[in-house]
Amino acid sequence: MAEVEAPGHPWRGPLLPVLVCALLFVALATAVGVRHGAPLPGDGAAHVWALRHRPPVADALARGITATGTGPWPYLIVAAAGLLAGRGAEGRLRAVVGVLAVLFAGQLVRSGFMELFARARPARTDWATHASGFAFPSGHATTSALTAGLVCWAVTRHTRPDLARTTCALAVCWAAAVGATRVYLGVHWASDVLAGWLLAATWLGLCRWGLTGWPRPEPTEGDGPRSDVIRPTRSPET
Repeated sequence: MAEVEAPGHPWRGPLLPVLVCALLFVALATAVGVRHGAPLPGDGAAHVWALRHRPPVADALARGITATGTGPWPYLIVAAAGLLAGRGAEGRLRAVVGVLAVLFAGQLVRSGFMELFARARPARTDWATHASGFAFPSGHATTSALTAGLVCWAVTRHTRPDLARTTCALAVCWAAAVGATRVYLGVHWASDVLAGWLLAATWLGLCRWGLTGWPRPEPTEGDGPRSDVIRPTRSPET
């Protein structure tokens, strides 16, 4: 008899949610483009609610949270995550460079879409914080979601499972809070923030697939045994 191990495709599982996020982003971007940047259903209601619920304490807290989603903070966070993910001086250096490259490239992609759609922000008189550039997709939402994803990748490599789960939950909650503050402070439509989250998820998934999903080269003579070949086994003698 022979024990057959199927070749398998390790990228199929991770790639499916990436495709879903990409399709949702395309659908949202198409809706924004068709409406020439006009608010989508739900955008106006979320904006009006935010304007009516801005006590001074909540306003100050939101401005503090939103400040962590831009500038040097995301880069410092992912650099620390890279140091945690790597092993040895060379491994840490590669991890830090890798996560910084993923974050920077993701921001470039977001900037390209922002210039392409050139969506106007809500009226400046409604802003409770500084903002610049076009609205779609939200830069703070995209950047913080990318940062949270890279932190989750880093802590799940070598950290205890319980500590990794807690850290991932905190990172995701932080990214969600940063995105929500952009709507609360009146500088983005809700669909801008949703688009930023979807774009970040798509970009992270594509980077992961690009690094781990390509078929590996055939082993040459002297390499170790492959796990996707048929291995003969001996049947017990009767």
